[in-house]
Amino acid sequence: MPLERPHPSGPAWTPPIADARAPDGPYLPPDGHADDHAALDPVTDVPAFYDPVAVERLIDGRPIRVVGDVHGDLRAFEHAVATDRFVIQLGDLVDHGPDSAGTFRLMQRLLDDGRGLFILGNHDRKLARALAGRKMRQDAPLIQTMRQFQAPENEDVRTRAWQDIAHAPPWIVLGRRIFVHGGFHSRMLNEPPPPGLGTVTPLLSRALFGETTGRMQKDGYPERRLNWIDHIPPGYTVYCGHDRRSTDGRPWIRVGRAGGTSVFTDTGAGKGGHLAWIDLPDDA
Repeated sequence: MPLERPHPSGPAWTPPIADARAPDGPYLPPDGHADDHAALDPVTDVPAFYDPVAVERLIDGRPIRVVGDVHGDLRAFEHAVATDRFVIQLGDLVDHGPDSAGTFRLMQRLLDDGRGLFILGNHDRKLARALAGRKMRQDAPLIQTMRQFQAPENEDVRTRAWQDIAHAPPWIVLGRRIFVHGGFHSRMLNEPPPPGLGTVTPLLSRALFGETTGRMQKDGYPERRLNWIDHIPPGYTVYCGHDRRSTDGRPWIRVGRAGGTSVFTDTGAGKGGHLAWIDLPDDA
């Protein structure tokens, strides 16, 4: 399979040598903040975006553009979606950047026009909980986002945001490509996603938060590990966000021990970096 073309443009690069160390470990708590992970009321219907056949029908043969974590960087997101390609955004639309409400409004337009969808990210799920009135850990990015969503001029975004987030799939499998926010597990190849706003099961935790060691870092967030990369089957590619691993502004690519490939697309949008996107080959 040819290597996907990244954006922004720049000198070509080759994927680093495979990192093959420890086998995949057991599921671990995502981040130690239990109040952020209790279930919302379950979604009663099965959203269309949870069904890969329905997603394929929506894409309708159009080439795909994969967009990394946006985190409220509206201006960059406007550039990313200025395309005839179908947009798959990998979650974390909100928090940190200057205009989370505007970013979400633009995503809603893509949904309405059938031009794209977004994968459920942990920050999107946190926003849905806050909009539903749940007690949340009061961190500055969420407070800023909620102020924007509660502003009168953003009522149009706020009134449907919970439903849009509820319909965002925790992962999508299209052929040999897996689109997920946090991290991969082999069960994702055979099991449909659980409701994203329901109870955080171990598999949903992997999708939202990736894999953690169980230890907390000095900044209060969990220490992450990437053993899951070694369990991507050969010929498969996992496109994810959440974990900012890039040091050169390009998507960070690793080939695991089993022969599968991971592509980390978070390059720091809304956090002092920039927004990256990848155009998949037209003949894929």
